[in-house]
Amino acid sequence: MEQKIHQGRNVKRFREMLGIKQEALAFDLGEEWNQKKVSILEQKEVVEDALLQKISEVMKIPVEAFQNFDEEAAINIISNTFNNHDHSSPQFASVINNSPSFHPLDKMVELYERIIQQQKEMIEKLEKLIQDK
Repeated sequence: MEQKIHQGRNVKRFREMLGIKQEALAFDLGEEWNQKKVSILEQKEVVEDALLQKISEVMKIPVEAFQNFDEEAAINIISNTFNNHDHSSPQFASVINNSPSFHPLDKMVELYERIIQQQKEMIEKLEKLIQDK
């Protein structure tokens, strides 16, 4: 049974990982956006490509992350990789053959670094807003 990728849920997952509130994402997306509209967006299984591109630019996350991220598959790959110390076993070989060409841990570190950078940028924006008042 093929599991479908839920793009709206992926937007929500990455938004939460980055510590961004729905109101803040709505603000960054433009005047026609509000918290309720972001909430509805996160419930959509498929999000329009142009909107995904805009969200990608705002959150500084590749569009492909929203289109392809499968949390269950990622957890299985990471779990099998770290729980199996016998790297010659068939189970480990199958994880390697079915996994992307990058190491999931490297991508997690990259995402963490991006989260830290975005938090620094958010603090700078807030400090500037406070100074301007």
